[in-house]
Amino acid sequence: MFVYADNAATTAVSKKVVDAMLPYFTEVYGNPSSLYSVGQKAKEVLEESREKVAAILGAKPREIYFTSGGSEADNQAIMSAAKAGAKKGKKHIISSKFEHHAVLHTLQALEKEGFEITLVDVHENGVVDPKEIEDAIREDTALVTIMYANNEIGTIQPIAEIGRICREKKVWFHTDAVQAISHVHINVEEQNIDMLSISAHKFHGPKGVGVLYVKGGIPVSNVIYGGAQERGKRAGTENLAGIVGLTVALEDAVANIDANNQHLAPLQERLIQGLSQIPYSELNGDRHTRVTSNVNFCFEGIEGESLLLLLDDKGVAVSSGSACTSGSLDPSHVLLAIGRPHEVAHGSLRISLGEDATEEQVDYIIKSVAEVIEYLRSFSPFWGDLISGKRNHVFAEHKEIA
Repeated sequence: MFVYADNAATTAVSKKVVDAMLPYFTEVYGNPSSLYSVGQKAKEVLEESREKVAAILGAKPREIYFTSGGSEADNQAIMSAAKAGAKKGKKHIISSKFEHHAVLHTLQALEKEGFEITLVDVHENGVVDPKEIEDAIREDTALVTIMYANNEIGTIQPIAEIGRICREKKVWFHTDAVQAISHVHINVEEQNIDMLSISAHKFHGPKGVGVLYVKGGIPVSNVIYGGAQERGKRAGTENLAGIVGLTVALEDAVANIDANNQHLAPLQERLIQGLSQIPYSELNGDRHTRVTSNVNFCFEGIEGESLLLLLDDKGVAVSSGSACTSGSLDPSHVLLAIGRPHEVAHGSLRISLGEDATEEQVDYIIKSVAEVIEYLRSFSPFWGDLISGKRNHVFAEHKEIA
């Protein structure tokens, strides 16, 4: 059996999306900036897509910018707020310790330019406390940026409450919604969101295309210079086929949120209960406040890369954290942020189910993980130290999952 359970890294492009994209490679292939008819037809489709995306998010079409994906959208949102804030003497930005690196690395770059960055703690449950955001806001705060759902442990943040606080304090609020958009209902106006980032390949759209929403009145700064595309704020000929694919995929994803959650919730529960039977294992993040596709566990005495490779041999495709950092030997910064010690964080497993997941697949994942962990522990010196008492266990042998 082959089970693809790494949908938080990327999803397969749906047939409906592929079919919708094909004409824009070979038929309506004009440059939307061109004045002749084939170019103007492309322009018409581009603007229709913008209108559809705006309607889904509860935004206005002029507030939607098409990008190459979530990382570019995150960069542009943060850099825009930083540049505008600096002009008013506001060079303080608030975020959290477990953001995606597209956010954290952008903040690190700004720090070198004289900005002060406050990273609030993320508690053991993987949820940011809005009160701590409120307490961190100062007169010179230019931006708060908090992800909607964490890319590794799947926990959902209290975005509407954080947005309300920012709106009252007159501070712009950005959220990276890349992992949330296909799992929770989002309305930027109702949830007090000033800027938002999404990426098509997380919800069965193509890679290389995303969206940045920026509330009207907030100045947008370029991160790519050149032509006048995207109202002069994102140079480069628009990826029309990709934008059409994103739009169709987003329409499908949002229309099916409730049905998909209803299908995935019992499978998630089955997976959590099954993996919790493995001795000295523990779920990462809040049991309930998480997207229904995500299950993330730590296992004592296990090294993550070995676990992944052996699961791959069994036909199970999963990850040990963010795909963007899977080549790193360092433990997940997300798991460290919620208090996992280094030796446990190294033994993490992220499983992200697709909407077509079955009970049979879930049971096969549980069986495969249990077999691989038993095998790896059988010759692990570190595990030997744990069971002999030379080292202390971090987890209880078994923990009830409430």
